[in-house]
Amino acid sequence: MARNTQVPADTTAPPITSILARFVAGHASRGWSDAVDHEAHRTFYNWLGCAIGAAQHEAADAALSAVQMLQPAPQATVLGRTERVDMASAALVNGITSHTFDFDDTHLKTIIHPAGPVASAVLALAEHLGSSGRDVLDALVLGIDVACRIGNVMYPDHYDRGWHITGSTGMLGAAAGCARLLKLNEQQTAMALGIAASQPVGLREQFGTMTKPFHPGGAARAGLMSALLASKGFTASPRALEAPRGFVQVASDKRAWHEVTDELGERFEISFNTYKPFACGIVIHPSIDACVQLRDQGVTPDQVKTIELRVHSLVLELTGKKEPKDGLQGKFSVYHGCAVGLIHGRAAEEEFSDAVVNDPAVVALRNKVQATVDDSIAEEAAHVTAVLLDGRRVEVRVDHAIGSMQNPLTDAQLEAKFGSLVAPVLGEAKARAITAACRSLALAPDVRALTALCRP
Repeated sequence: MARNTQVPADTTAPPITSILARFVAGHASRGWSDAVDHEAHRTFYNWLGCAIGAAQHEAADAALSAVQMLQPAPQATVLGRTERVDMASAALVNGITSHTFDFDDTHLKTIIHPAGPVASAVLALAEHLGSSGRDVLDALVLGIDVACRIGNVMYPDHYDRGWHITGSTGMLGAAAGCARLLKLNEQQTAMALGIAASQPVGLREQFGTMTKPFHPGGAARAGLMSALLASKGFTASPRALEAPRGFVQVASDKRAWHEVTDELGERFEISFNTYKPFACGIVIHPSIDACVQLRDQGVTPDQVKTIELRVHSLVLELTGKKEPKDGLQGKFSVYHGCAVGLIHGRAAEEEFSDAVVNDPAVVALRNKVQATVDDSIAEEAAHVTAVLLDGRRVEVRVDHAIGSMQNPLTDAQLEAKFGSLVAPVLGEAKARAITAACRSLALAPDVRALTALCRP
């Protein structure tokens, strides 16, 4: 027998679905500061490098083989490859590759990787439409604002329940960005958000598998399809986000509605985006940074008796794999991160290959890492002590790792990262050409010139 279970709900929530729809449909093109626009360029550039860099990964091969079974029309580019597929499939595959290396952007307040869902959907649609670079950047800024503001409303409760927040809010950002690109009106944009609100993607149980990068790809495809449906008159609840049985109240007990409306149109969440120097979960970065600093101070693996690591409990909850067996698992092992930081002085994608994860020297040092939970240490910090065989103790405390808001990657560092990802796939000449095209993206009359550069 069916039951009508009563669940407490907020019946006084503000109409955030319509508020966001009005914002996305009506905000002025480039209606923000030069600093925000610069960050939009950096976000797009970093996302593009990550997507191209993983273009030959087995996850990309599998995803592309699957979507080609649908006999898709060649509407949009699979970045870093010769194939072109329908725009929804391109959004899916490019979203997957952008997150495969776990090297993408992070909105630290929510741990959302916002460009994966939003940029993947927007560029696929823009290539099909022949949109301008300016239109793409506008859609990116506004789409990321929607995804991250909804994330602000629900985080951390929503994440703590087990949702992968990149996918479970990313479909809203992708829908908003595509609605803007399609020039939908306020009512149509509300429908796009409403359709997307029924398609949250991603559970944290999947971390360490190919399905984790599927989440931003699935969110990109869902958001793009939501906007396309809305453009043809498909309907949804106009209160899909805030209603008692709407997305936010179903998915979270935290409902900070003001996070949608506070400084809307004045403060842009893309301003708080960050870019990873290390190809793994963001909570490992302070520990890696500390071990790189130990190496810079002259500590070598053969001197080490133990590495004492003190971190917030979230670090071990998310990345506590002591004995990773492959590269994907290595990205969720703070023990592996510490080992490669000290041995190699870096933790790019190469350091998370299957070969390095199983390298006897790395395994030996990894086994010397002793991690202790200390919740007096912030999530974004780490305290690392190398106890040496001669009895010395060398300590490093990192409060804000390289790549954080307080210690951001410079444009030059971001360009070096981009080159390291793209040159192995497309060659150095194309990497430089794509860099130049991204710098002048706002002036591009048609993004198809850029996507053409992104194919071998």
